[in-house]
Amino acid sequence: MNYRQAEKHVNTILMADDDSDDRLLVKEALNDANFPVANLCFVEDGDALMDYLLSRINSSAENKMPLPDLILLDLNMPKKDGREALKEIKSNADLRRIPVVVFTTSTSPQDIKASYDCGANSYISKSATFDSLAAAMQTIKSYWVDYALVS
Repeated sequence: MNYRQAEKHVNTILMADDDSDDRLLVKEALNDANFPVANLCFVEDGDALMDYLLSRINSSAENKMPLPDLILLDLNMPKKDGREALKEIKSNADLRRIPVVVFTTSTSPQDIKASYDCGANSYISKSATFDSLAAAMQTIKSYWVDYALVS
């Protein structure tokens, strides 16, 4: 790893998932992968996701919190599902550049295609074991921190 890569970090990851066990496991897997994230935030449904994001772009300048550097998005959530939220994110000029990794239990080819058609940057199916989850978080870290994101 070179000097520039060593400095890279992610300020905020926002995870939208209604399953509290999945949220806890992702938090542990990110720690296990030594993922350099300062803030890991969680919301439980698509409405809360959009409220979080829109409050960041609509707040006054002195109180403005930064937008997340990366969104982990479950597709199957109450109120507004991830599919609807993804469409809203990618149709909003202030939000569309935020990388969205669909992170869901669905392996349906229709869900995968529809997610990419709506602008998802990556699609990862949740795994059944913690080791597989940790490996997925390491892969996300390797790509989004070491190669794609600029700190």
